[in-house]
Amino acid sequence: MRKLLLVIAAFGLAAGLAACGESEQVVVYKQGKYQGKPDGLPWNSEPVAYAGTKWTKGNRESWEEAIKQRQLGQHEHKRIYQ
Repeated sequence: MRKLLLVIAAFGLAAGLAACGESEQVVVYKQGKYQGKPDGLPWNSEPVAYAGTKWTKGNRESWEEAIKQRQLGQHEHKRIYQ
């Protein structure tokens, strides 16, 4: 029984010390090259499924109208007194 407790304590100590180690986190940058995702125009994206308003993909006017409708829904005075 005592041997089992010593093994468990040794394992716990080893696991605790291993968790405290910090590994290097270095990002390698390439000069002049953007490695992220390129940004697109917001109206060229697909409308999200959970949004109350929809827009036509690629149509800037419908996207702007959807944004205006969303803003009206977040305006307390207009939302309460409609």
